[in-house]
Amino acid sequence: MNKLQNIAFIDAQNLNYSTIDSEPSWKVDLNRFRIYLKEKYRVDEAYYFLGCIDNNYSEMYNNIQKAGFILVFREHNSKFLSIKKGNVDTDIVFSIMKKLYKHEDFEKVILVSGDGDYFKMVKFLVEENKLCKILMPAKDRASSLYRQIPAKYRDYLDKTTIKKKIGLTNRKGKS
Repeated sequence: MNKLQNIAFIDAQNLNYSTIDSEPSWKVDLNRFRIYLKEKYRVDEAYYFLGCIDNNYSEMYNNIQKAGFILVFREHNSKFLSIKKGNVDTDIVFSIMKKLYKHEDFEKVILVSGDGDYFKMVKFLVEENKLCKILMPAKDRASSLYRQIPAKYRDYLDKTTIKKKIGLTNRKGKS
């Protein structure tokens, strides 16, 4: 019998802003990140949650999908698209809890976000032995709530060793 794979849920806004606003600023190479998730955490499906669809970003959406991520957009009433932010927290929580409720075939969850809004769900996933890891994009921007979660469930993407593996490199090969 094949061992079940893990599933990743990425809060794209938290991932992007936490790395760009870090000191020093950096960006994640989505191709390298997808490979990292597959090799390090046996991630079969990686859901990349974004705000509303904007046709001006179709090339970016194509690149995210080419990297191997499954795009998930937040549903908005078309009247309010221009004033709503991309808050995907509840969508991610709902998606994870729905998979648990429906007993879908997967081993554990990897959550990519440092947002404290996920804390109750993360705590529940630990209790249910369904959390593999919460990967926080930047240690200095992660919610302090996660210090309550055992260290074996936490990691930071801005750690030098991880950043070297997933950081966008320039032409000289530097992150």
